[in-house]
Amino acid sequence: MDNAGTAPILSMTDLTKIYRSGASLFGKAGNRVVAVDHLSLDINAGEIFGLVGESGSGKTTVSRLILGLESPDDGRIRFDGRDVIGLKGRARRRFTRDVQVIFQDPYQSLNAHLTIYDTVCEPLVIHGIGDRTTRLDRVCAALETAGLTPPESYLGSYPHQLSGGQRQRVAIARAMVLKPRFLIADEPTSMLDASIAFQIFRLLHRLRTSFGVSMLFITHSLAAARNLCDRVGVIYQGRLVEQGTAQETIMHPRHPYTKALLDAHPRFGCRSQNGYGTLLADERPRPDTDHCLFYPRCSLAVEDTCNRRAPMLKTLEAGHRVSCFLF
Repeated sequence: MDNAGTAPILSMTDLTKIYRSGASLFGKAGNRVVAVDHLSLDINAGEIFGLVGESGSGKTTVSRLILGLESPDDGRIRFDGRDVIGLKGRARRRFTRDVQVIFQDPYQSLNAHLTIYDTVCEPLVIHGIGDRTTRLDRVCAALETAGLTPPESYLGSYPHQLSGGQRQRVAIARAMVLKPRFLIADEPTSMLDASIAFQIFRLLHRLRTSFGVSMLFITHSLAAARNLCDRVGVIYQGRLVEQGTAQETIMHPRHPYTKALLDAHPRFGCRSQNGYGTLLADERPRPDTDHCLFYPRCSLAVEDTCNRRAPMLKTLEAGHRVSCFLF
C-alpha cells in the first residue's frame, strides 16, 4: 500500500522502557533490563505494519506503551499528531475508543462468565454508546464483520462453548464494535492452527480494506508478516535493526538477525533453503564497551568494529533501512 506523502497516524520517537528488579536481601542493586531502546517508528494511515522479533525482543512492551498500560522512561508517542503519554479524562477516553487491541490468547482475554453478547457489548457500555436496541444492532454487526454468522446464534453462548478460532473472532468483534481507527494485533494467530490462522489473516486484511483501520501486527513469524503486512520492522533486544516493505525485507534481508529468523523458519525435507547457512555463533562474552547488540550471537561479526560501537540505522534505498556495519 502506497502511503507516500501522508502523515503517520502513529509515531514513536526515541521510545525507551527500562525495567529494574528490586534490590536483593543483601542490599545489592537489582538487574537493569532494557526492554525498548530508543525505538523510533512511524505507522501510516491505512497500512498494516508488522513488528517482528523473537520472544523477549520487546514487541509486546511496545504495544503496552502505546496503550498506556506501561509508562516509558523516555521518548514520545503521538497518535494523529497528538501526544498520548499521560492522557487523562476525556482525551484518554477518546484515545481508547480510537485504539483497540487483539491479544494473543482469546481464552485468557475473554471473561469466561460473560456471554458473547455481554463481552462484545461491554466497550459500548463503558463508553456510554447507544441504548439497548442500538447496542444489540452494533454487537450483531460486529460479530458479522468478524465472520460469526448468523450473529444471533452466538449471543447467548459462552467462550468455553466456542472453538479457538471462534473465540479469536469474538475478540476481534469486541475490538471493532467501537469502530476504532487503529488496531494492535499482538500475536493473534499464534494459538491457532495454520488453516484457522490464514482465515484470521484474511479477516484482518478485510478490516483494513473495508473500514480503513490501520494496524500494528506483532509477530515472531516473518512468513506471517509477509502474508499480511505492507511494511515490517525487525526488532532485537528493543532496538529496530531492519525496516522496509514486507516484500523487500523478507525476500532480500540485509541484517544477519533478519536472515537468522528466516533461516530458522521450519521447512520440510531440507535445511537452509535461503542459502544463508548458520548465522548464529556460539554466544560470545558481551564486551564492556558499547557494541552491536547482536554481536555476541552473530557469525558475521567483524572484530574491532562490531564489538566496539553500536551501528546506526541507515537508509540503503527507498524505504529500506538497516542497522549493521556490513552495509
